[in-house]
Amino acid sequence: MKSCGSMLGLRGPQLPPAGILLLLPFLLLLPPAAPAPHRASYKPVIVVHGLFDSSYSFRHLLEYINETHPGTVVTVLDLFDGRESLRPLWEQVQGFGEAVAPIMAQAPQGVHLICYSQGGLVCRALLSVMDEHNVDSFISLSSPQMGQYGDTDYLKWLFPTSMRSNLYRICYSPWGQGFSICNYWHDPHHDDLYLNASSFLALINGERDHPNATAWRKNFLRVGRLVLIGGPDDGVITPWQSSFFGFYDANETVLEMEEQLVYLRDSFGLKTLLARGAIVRCPMAGISHTAWHSNRTLYETCIEPWLS
Repeated sequence: MKSCGSMLGLRGPQLPPAGILLLLPFLLLLPPAAPAPHRASYKPVIVVHGLFDSSYSFRHLLEYINETHPGTVVTVLDLFDGRESLRPLWEQVQGFGEAVAPIMAQAPQGVHLICYSQGGLVCRALLSVMDEHNVDSFISLSSPQMGQYGDTDYLKWLFPTSMRSNLYRICYSPWGQGFSICNYWHDPHHDDLYLNASSFLALINGERDHPNATAWRKNFLRVGRLVLIGGPDDGVITPWQSSFFGFYDANETVLEMEEQLVYLRDSFGLKTLLARGAIVRCPMAGISHTAWHSNRTLYETCIEPWLS
């Protein structure tokens, strides 16, 4: 009669062949197999939104990063959303600074900043005031780095009775400087008023003397790379070359970055960064202002290469 194991199709324990037994002592002497190569982890990414935005606006960008750089820790800061983004920019710098400091502290290898529109100015100020920041790539995504001078829907909603030609009367007053957009309003026809009244842009540009200018320049130059992104079809940033540190002269002729006094004087470090090869300019046509963070081609061309 067959055993239960045979009836169920099961075999009893089998002894290894004699050849294997003879090789066993030699196999035990072999070194352990090398571990599989481990891909270095990506640096954390911090995203700062713009005027009237929220973290939800960056869901496509988050998807792109997760697809191309799986495992990347991405933090889209959910602060000063919607109308709160009109708060004075120094107040926002303080709030965003308190949020990014612990992220940086936990990333000794460094972090990347992706900062959109108004958020690009917040980030540039952060790089100036944070003594020990460890930002590898600062990606400025369609941000008015040299200021804004244009009639947009945002302005018409906020100041319905004003036009760009007379908005300086509001923006260059103590009351006007209480609005974020006035902190970087740059009227090329009233440069003296801008320099005297601007409580934000003129300071981070080093256009007006202040006791922290040397320290802020040193801090800004800690950045590994400055990536500037913008384009002629933006429709909001005016002039669009402001995204690349270009701006109007008194005749509203655009002067490029290398012709700006802040560059020629190297007042906050632009000239030094360019000489170091640390400035990347990525202009792209055909993208409107609200589409920069959702355009896949733009991401693959101008953002992804710098997310190490």
